[in-house]
Amino acid sequence: MIDSLPSLDRTTLRERALAALRSAITSGQYRPGDHLGEVELANHLGVSRGTVRQALRHLQQEGLVTPGNRSILRVNMLSPSEVRELFRVRAALEGLAVRQVIARPDHQAAVTALTESLHKLADEQLDFPERIEADLGFHLLLCRLSGNSMLVDSWRHLEGRIWVVIMGAGPDRAPTMLSPDRHKPIIDSIEGGDPSVAAAVVSNYMAAAADHFSRMSG
Repeated sequence: MIDSLPSLDRTTLRERALAALRSAITSGQYRPGDHLGEVELANHLGVSRGTVRQALRHLQQEGLVTPGNRSILRVNMLSPSEVRELFRVRAALEGLAVRQVIARPDHQAAVTALTESLHKLADEQLDFPERIEADLGFHLLLCRLSGNSMLVDSWRHLEGRIWVVIMGAGPDRAPTMLSPDRHKPIIDSIEGGDPSVAAAVVSNYMAAAADHFSRMSG
């Protein structure tokens, strides 16, 4: 007697659909404002509309997707005021991160780790999505080095929105804020060991980023 075939793992199917849609957005295949239709996506991915709906719901929680008119889902596109709000919250979170990094007895090890992360951002062979990933990797590492798991969770909740803001600016304009020279002062301030100075450096970085990206949004 032939053994019955195992049923397809629906959880894995959902996760694959989620990964494919997330990659399409973060790679720029879908741009801010693009409509994401369940039927079209289901046909393209070869999955049910229910599976696509679950994946889109997850992407909405991540901030990559947002409902528009008549609840039509689109790739998120933040207004200039929302961009400024986003970077103000980032300034608060990453300002706290640098303070907590400096307070750690091993904060020089954090300087080394951040410097290594910055080397990735300096790689001229990176394409635009890879450069965004390297930039966000630097800032996520900064939060993780604080040792504050709630801070990391809060930052990751903003990650999807940060992606769409930078991606929306495009490869010609966004890299101004993604350069290693913009990030090096953050590392230097941590090495200097003054938490107030370090928090001010982060605040200045975020203010400049907010001004840069808000001019290109909406």
